Amino acid sequence: MSREGLAKLLRANAHHGTIPRFKRNLLLRDFIPSAGCSAQTMGRAALDFMVFGEGYFQRKRNVIGQVLELGHLPALNMRRKVGGGFLMLRPNGQHLHFEEDDVEHVMDYDVEQNIYGVPDYLGGMHALLLNESATLFRRRYFNNGAHAGFVFYTNDPNLSEEDEKALQAKIAGSKGVGNFRSLFVNIPGGSDKAIQIIPVGDIATKDEFERIKNITRNDVIAAWRMNPALAGVMPENAAGFGDIEKIDRVYTNNEIRPIMQLFSQVNNLLRKDRAINWLSCNA
Repeated sequence: MSREGLAKLLRANAHHGTIPRFKRNLLLRDFIPSAGCSAQTMGRAALDFMVFGEGYFQRKRNVIGQVLELGHLPALNMRRKVGGGFLMLRPNGQHLHFEEDDVEHVMDYDVEQNIYGVPDYLGGMHALLLNESATLFRRRYFNNGAHAGFVFYTNDPNLSEEDEKALQAKIAGSKGVGNFRSLFVNIPGGSDKAIQIIPVGDIATKDEFERIKNITRNDVIAAWRMNPALAGVMPENAAGFGDIEKIDRVYTNNEIRPIMQLFSQVNNLLRKDRAINWLSCNA
């Protein structure tokens, strides 16, 4: 699984890009910063956990080997070594090596392996990419002018050559169908279908576009296990989604607090160095 690919997916869809940061913010809301771990360090590791399914802390020690504080190591560049320990990928093919005891690795368990964490949203990636493709197609559709394209068709022999050139000039100087609302054409003795405007753009694609966007949006939100009321989705009924405070409270208890428990395990691993809590929260 490409870490760079997962990172770039954050910019592919509005909901997929904001939900992990929102979940990070919910976790930071109850986090208690300390000299051992700052809010910035915790926020970075928490965002890594949401995006990659794992986060890394570096144990920063004093001269006698005691851990003074935890620093953040970017999960994008962290790798496990075969013989134990970790390394961080650096520019120009260089590596920064860490011993096993110098890194705290917080990860979500994966049933296929226990080396790296795996995010939960991978099942919704196809919906995410389809949503992006639909948006990009629609942009190019409008940029190319296909939504306003047409064929100006004439078959009346009474249309003079001068009138034909005048119509060509009008069409060439226009920038859309709306400019023809005041166009006057008079063909004495012409038939009712002497001039026809045949649209090229498919107006029906509007409904299909909205349907794809709505379905894929719901799949992305479901992959993140995010309540629509917290994901910025506009309700489609007058009643809305209900009491937002209750939704927030239930979601925090069911989704965010279990993640806090995973991070709190770092305290148990570090207590042999100093009898303090490094990661604390308002439970």
